[in-house]
Amino acid sequence: MRVPPSAPRPGLDRRRLLGAVAGLPLLGGGLAGCQPEAESRADDGPIELSVFWWGGARRAEATEQVLRLYSQQNPRVRFRITWQGLTGYYDRLAIQGTGGNPPDLFQLDDTVLTEYANREIILDLSGYVADNRLDLRGLPDNLARYGQVDGRTMAVPAAQTNAALVYNRSLLRRLGVPEPRLGLSWKEYAGWAAQVTRTAGNRVAGTMDPSGDYRALWLWLRGQGHELYQGRQLGFGSAELLDWFEFWEVARYDRATPSAALIELADTGELDRQLVVTGHTAASFAWSHQFPELQRLTDDELGLAPVPGSPAAHWPRASMYWAAFRGTRHAATVADVINFLTTNVAAGRILGTERGLNASAQVREYVAQGVTDRAAKRVIALGNDLGGLMGPAPAPPPKGHAQVRALLIAAAENIRAKRSGARSATSRFMAQAGAALAA
Repeated sequence: MRVPPSAPRPGLDRRRLLGAVAGLPLLGGGLAGCQPEAESRADDGPIELSVFWWGGARRAEATEQVLRLYSQQNPRVRFRITWQGLTGYYDRLAIQGTGGNPPDLFQLDDTVLTEYANREIILDLSGYVADNRLDLRGLPDNLARYGQVDGRTMAVPAAQTNAALVYNRSLLRRLGVPEPRLGLSWKEYAGWAAQVTRTAGNRVAGTMDPSGDYRALWLWLRGQGHELYQGRQLGFGSAELLDWFEFWEVARYDRATPSAALIELADTGELDRQLVVTGHTAASFAWSHQFPELQRLTDDELGLAPVPGSPAAHWPRASMYWAAFRGTRHAATVADVINFLTTNVAAGRILGTERGLNASAQVREYVAQGVTDRAAKRVIALGNDLGGLMGPAPAPPPKGHAQVRALLIAAAENIRAKRSGARSATSRFMAQAGAALAA
């Protein structure tokens, strides 16, 4: 059974996600302690697996086609499919869990990976990886490692993505301003954005203000030898965060960024509100796998470049994961489905770049050969440009990551709206974020 969303909405609604994470004790209470039952060897009857993911109609069409292909090759296995937009996704997953009807296979991201693993909600896949029934040997090491929690494979990357700069190529050509490039420093980028604003006669700002964007902050920190997290603590101090906030105060003074009201609208993360597609800035920050959808939202031609700073600050990040419910009655079959989604070339060609670059390097190469869509080609090109320049993958974010993300947005918004100075906002964030991670 397929249950489509009434109105798929891309992007992350942080308030709804926080609500879902706050409800995790209920979810954990409903699922923790459930042991996966051994699959009966004598059971030659049909198997029905429930699958749940977020995304739009294009992702649904491709994923359903791949699951049908699996069923053609494995006639005993059928799928009960549910999908929706990201808004409310984790709420619905929690309701399914507490109602005793969790999906066997579902999509999640690194916001909740560690939380779900520690609460024993998702199945430890390490045994299947060890004997290559779930074959991750074709994945880049850093990408495979980003699905591990405490050394255990708790989820498998559905695809790879990178934090990226999305810019309006058509606008830059009209203005005669050069496009941003690989290796542009943060200082150079802010200067470029101010130049765009001046050249546009202040009708368009150069860049979205990412001072509340954890992706941009994380890469800024990694470029200086720090991390966003160290274990269950922040991986940086007040001085580093204050430098970040003050850097963007200078950029605002130079008119590199638009008004605080516009930035706050884009802070929701919803793709249709990103200022590069609404025409308010020449550039915004996004995940690279979101680029094709952003391109569909504007008639102008968009370009894609790495986030400013050292390429070594980047790492192969899972755009999202496939994970299995710990209490599934068909653990081996679920692991085999994940293996099919990850390593099968025909499946990879169907999925294309909808979730990002294929997790398997070999499958990725086959898919790239057949890609004709211009936006998809740019996603692939960015991955190739970063290639071996990226640094090691950090551990997936700890419990409390969603709260930290929301606190960073709030701190940045308070500074931009002059409700708080940078120093007081920094002190408040460090205290509140530390408490959220320790809870």
